[in-house]
Amino acid sequence: MRRPNFLAHLLVSAKRHWSNYLAEASGLFLFLFASGLIATAVHYPGSWLAERLAGHEVLGRAVIGLVVGLTVAVIVYSPWGKRSGAHVNPAVTIAFWQLGKIKPADACWYILAQVAGGLLAGQALLALLGRYFAHPKVDYVLTQPGPDGVAVAFGAEFVITFVMVAVLFMALHTKRLQNLAGWLLAALLAFYVVVETPYSGMSLNPARSLGSAVAAQNYTALWLYMLAPPLAGWLVAILFNLIFRDTPLSGSSVAGPREELPQHPVE
Repeated sequence: MRRPNFLAHLLVSAKRHWSNYLAEASGLFLFLFASGLIATAVHYPGSWLAERLAGHEVLGRAVIGLVVGLTVAVIVYSPWGKRSGAHVNPAVTIAFWQLGKIKPADACWYILAQVAGGLLAGQALLALLGRYFAHPKVDYVLTQPGPDGVAVAFGAEFVITFVMVAVLFMALHTKRLQNLAGWLLAALLAFYVVVETPYSGMSLNPARSLGSAVAAQNYTALWLYMLAPPLAGWLVAILFNLIFRDTPLSGSSVAGPREELPQHPVE
């Protein structure tokens, strides 16, 4: 019997798992949209929140981090997040793919959906907020290297993504923490916003960075955000397989234990 080609797998997966892909796109849309709204409120001169946080840069980042963290928790534990596993990040999807927890066709559609969600969120923010979103203090919530340069930004993105995926996998691997994995990630991202933003803008997510870059039409150093997070996630998965070869993860959901995506063979 002729072996089905990858295109056939893509088509069958799209037909049967389209709702999962829509959930991934919606999750990334919500993440970037909420991040853009709170960043504009905190940084746009003259806004109520910006006036009250004036001169308190770290406190401003803490407010943004709180909203970002809560948004992550909402995405992960929502019905749609539980449906798809709430990867909402190509780096996470690549890591689960490397572990064999998501099929290549589904992984491709997940990443395409995440990119689509990021692009739509960037355009929605631009349409809704206009000059407020474009103001230099907000700057389309672009992720760009800080004063220490590209090399430091690349290293920072690699390290924070590596730690994030490692924390996720260890939580899912530890029975008493499995259902708390999403909350652990939410807290970690909130912390990252406070302490890491000055170095790289705290992306962790190629689709999120691309959405802002396209809205701004500014692609400065975008390559590092396309490369560092996926590379870090992939490496964590390889190391996890080596260390926990005999006790693999039971699924691919950030929310905790669930049935894996049904695998439909192509006849």
